[in-house]
Amino acid sequence: MAPNLTPDSPLNDGEEVLTSFRADRATYIRTNAWMAVFAMAGGMLILYLLGNPYVWTGAVGGLAAVVIRGWYMMSEELSVRWDLTNQRLLGPMGRAIRLGEIKQLNKLGSVVQVVTSSGDKHLLKYQPDVAGTIRQIQSAQVGGRG
Repeated sequence: MAPNLTPDSPLNDGEEVLTSFRADRATYIRTNAWMAVFAMAGGMLILYLLGNPYVWTGAVGGLAAVVIRGWYMMSEELSVRWDLTNQRLLGPMGRAIRLGEIKQLNKLGSVVQVVTSSGDKHLLKYQPDVAGTIRQIQSAQVGGRG
C-alpha cells in the first residue's frame, strides 16, 4: 500500500490551515526535461572520454533513464501536499515543523528546502513559485496569514 503523502497530523487547539503547497505538474515536467538534458550531455561526455565511437548512445540512454524515472515517479511526486498553519508546517508521513523551529528557507531550483534549528532538512518539491512559497512561510512565521 502506498504511503499517505498528505499531512496526517491533527491540528492543535487554535491552529488553522492557512494554505497548502502541492507539487505542480508543469514544474515537474520542466524539471525532468532539464534533468534529461544534463543526463544526455553527461552520458555523451562519459562515452566520449572512454573513447566509445557511439557517443550518441549516451544521449539516448540519458533520455530514456530520465523519462522512465519521471513517468514512474510522477503520480507519487504529484500527490505530495504540505499544509501551512498558523503554528506549523505539516507534511506527509507525520512531518510537523513548528514555525519557530524553521531556521532557514532555501531555493533549490523548483524546490524549497526547509532547514530546522536541529539541522533537519525537508523538501517542498516542484513548487511553481518558489519565492512565493518562501514568502508565505516567512509571513506565517511572523504572525501573518500566509
